Amino acid sequence: MDFDEVADELYAGDPAEFVAVRNQRAKEAKAAGNAALAERIRALRKPTLAATILNRRAGSPELAELARLGEDLRKAHSALAGADLRKLTRRRQELVNQVLQAERSLSEPVAREVEATLEAIVADPEVAALALAGRLSTSADSAGDQWLTSGFLPRPKRESAPEREKPATVSHLDDRRKAKREAADAAASKAEQERIAKAREEAEREHKRVAEFNRLRREAADLAKACKQAEMDLARAERRAEKSTEKANELRRRLADAELEEEAANGETTAAQATLDDLRSEAKRIDEALEEF
Repeated sequence: MDFDEVADELYAGDPAEFVAVRNQRAKEAKAAGNAALAERIRALRKPTLAATILNRRAGSPELAELARLGEDLRKAHSALAGADLRKLTRRRQELVNQVLQAERSLSEPVAREVEATLEAIVADPEVAALALAGRLSTSADSAGDQWLTSGFLPRPKRESAPEREKPATVSHLDDRRKAKREAADAAASKAEQERIAKAREEAEREHKRVAEFNRLRREAADLAKACKQAEMDLARAERRAEKSTEKANELRRRLADAELEEEAANGETTAAQATLDDLRSEAKRIDEALEEF
């Protein structure tokens, strides 16, 4: 028995049997004289429903591609490659949606945890390694790399407006050409204003989208914290239950010993009473014989 074999068995098995199997393997390791292995096994935490769902997908192409996308996105971000970031971000969302659509029966809170963990696989290489190995125990979030999941795209450099051609001496300008130039300048100014207004609208929509995404991510993080606290409470309850079981077993052993001692004492009492009765009978017989003399 080694740690990896036990971990693979636990995280690939039925979550409802996780605690019982884990404790049994820990006892077996301890009985084999490997206390350190027993302690490591006992420290394994029961996976949440979201973690279990993704552990069962450890060998799926979606998780493998999400892990690769994380490195590609980091490179594109470092290079300020806007086109690559847009392409990779769209692909990331497609993969996340594929997994969520395949798990349509999930409740909304669990679906959020699954989505947050999928985002974390992209953002965090350590989470990606756990997911690919099928060793997730709880949901994760990508708070450490906000740029990777916020839809951030590098702002394109704004091209400077071309310099207007300096007019020649005003007295030599044709009135008609001057009017045309002024009309063209006005049209260019209006187009620039419309472009700026459109860019502002797009920026506002992007800002709202990112704000909504961050709100959902905070909710997912709060749920993850609540799950972690529940797991800690469960672990404490399990330890208390184990201690109570040990105490109960000890009391049963002591009761059994006391019952054996009581049975032995009763036997000795019965034997002593019989001896006493025999002696009294013998004494009575002797007394009656003396009275005849």
